[in-house]
Amino acid sequence: MAKVIVYSTKVCPYCDMAKQYLDEKRIEYIDVDVSKDTNAMIEMTKKTNQLSIPVLDIDGEIVVGFDRKAIDMAIKIMLNK
Repeated sequence: MAKVIVYSTKVCPYCDMAKQYLDEKRIEYIDVDVSKDTNAMIEMTKKTNQLSIPVLDIDGEIVVGFDRKAIDMAIKIMLNK
């Protein structure tokens, strides 16, 4: 199965909504709290050139923010590989 990473924090409502959306779609993911993991924050900013959260790395497709259309497209690409 492909790798999905959600860069988030515990106090971000959009992060929670993104993770709930992935749960509803039964997509397994790794949740990384960038407020506690400096290396993960650096990794996230290298992928996006910004500090906005959530960031979803869906098998290499990067989605910034809780954007259902972009998440669905990235999942579709992942599942068709």
